[in-house]
Amino acid sequence: MTFEADVAVWVTRIESEYREMPGLQLTENQMQRLWRLDSTTCDAIVSLLLSRRVLVKTDRGLYARPTFEQTDATRDAD
Repeated sequence: MTFEADVAVWVTRIESEYREMPGLQLTENQMQRLWRLDSTTCDAIVSLLLSRRVLVKTDRGLYARPTFEQTDATRDAD
């Protein structure tokens, strides 16, 4: 499997886990430990999830699903 294919599989899995646990908020280090990811792979996954607006980075440096207000504001900015 290529790096890109690995990342795609992880993106799907992590997105699904965030959807199953709406209150989930993790730092990038916590993601690495929870899913046993190296930093390069985790960075790629986080970047994709942020660009797809699946996750947002909170003021405390945690990655979480966007709130309704964040989703609505982002949609208005487009």
